[in-house]
Amino acid sequence: MSLTSPMSSRQEHGRFDRARALERSHDKIQHSRAAHVVAGHSVDEQDCARLLAMLGLDAPAGGDHELT
Repeated sequence: MSLTSPMSSRQEHGRFDRARALERSHDKIQHSRAAHVVAGHSVDEQDCARLLAMLGLDAPAGGDHELT
């Protein structure tokens, strides 16, 4: 029976760092999508800003969203 060597501490840190980077990327995409949905359903800019603040989101980048 052969035993595999345990991962080195450096390998573990690398895997953990990659997983955290992937999570940050995913969160950024989800927050952007949520902000666009809020902007699309807001009645005006003040309503949009208030709703985004309540949700802890930033305004969509580029200002290309439409307020209905």
